[in-house]
Amino acid sequence: MLGVLRSAEWGWVTPKWAPSLLGVSPTVWLVLAGGLAIRAFFERESRLEEAGGNALVKPSLFGNRQMTGGLLMFFVLYLVQAGLFFTLPLFLSVALGLTALETDLRILPLSVTLLAAAVGVPRFFPDASPRRVVRLGLLAMFAGIVVLLAAVDPAADARIVTLPLLLAGLGIGALASQLGAVTVSAVPDELSPEVGGLQNTATNLGAAIGTALAGSLLITALTTSFLQGVQQNPVVPDQVKSQANVQLAGGVPFLSDTGLREALARAGTDPAVTQAALEVNRQARVDGLRSALTVLALIALVGLFVARRVPDRPPGAVLGAAPGAAEAQ
Repeated sequence: MLGVLRSAEWGWVTPKWAPSLLGVSPTVWLVLAGGLAIRAFFERESRLEEAGGNALVKPSLFGNRQMTGGLLMFFVLYLVQAGLFFTLPLFLSVALGLTALETDLRILPLSVTLLAAAVGVPRFFPDASPRRVVRLGLLAMFAGIVVLLAAVDPAADARIVTLPLLLAGLGIGALASQLGAVTVSAVPDELSPEVGGLQNTATNLGAAIGTALAGSLLITALTTSFLQGVQQNPVVPDQVKSQANVQLAGGVPFLSDTGLREALARAGTDPAVTQAALEVNRQARVDGLRSALTVLALIALVGLFVARRVPDRPPGAVLGAAPGAAEAQ
């Protein structure tokens, strides 16, 4: 997590403003170290379980295809959801200058359709295939992100988020209506607390990585776009271009027009250069948002393939089937 969080400052592979090891950014080494630590943890838990000890996590649980499918879908759901909740307020409150209350009102459509889908699907379609519901939910999330991705531009206003949020809310609610039952019903009742802990871990990890990944990609794309725009703008003096490359290579902050204008005024910047910087910043903000949204859309699309692990029949139908039917399922 630390590597992902600092990737915008350190660089993903090529090092920026950080010590490098073998010419590679610390991001790579920290992610690899985290993976090795998780691997060592599961090796230890496996030995404890085999010896009859009190393992914190039973690795044998991960042999259950339905349970791991549910956990993976929880991870994907919260990753995409957290990424959206990170990028949308930035667009509304920073890029468009909305107040906190106005931003909340603009995000409200997501909550409405999320609640409607989470409550309505089990109530009106109790026998629906969990796999089909999950896939339709992922498609709705994907469609919402794509619509938002196409609508975001420097001249866009807050109205563009309404339809994407309605679609995303439907998708999130559809997944939320199925995944809890799918995951818990995959194991005997005595193992439900352990699966519940794993479910919470998957959701927290997905939310953390979604926020970190969206933020890192946004700042990286924003920085690249801003510096390129400054370099290509003939109004900006060469001295200012050189200073920008040196001082902003580690990351350009996501600034509103007002914030940037005030910062440049304090620095005594020429009005023509200030106007050029504002135009470059508007486009850079959009490029950063598009970069983060593109990755979130791709992750939602990948979730369609992961959804194959979700059962095709509702858990109640499997439990209520004749003896031997559950094993066949």
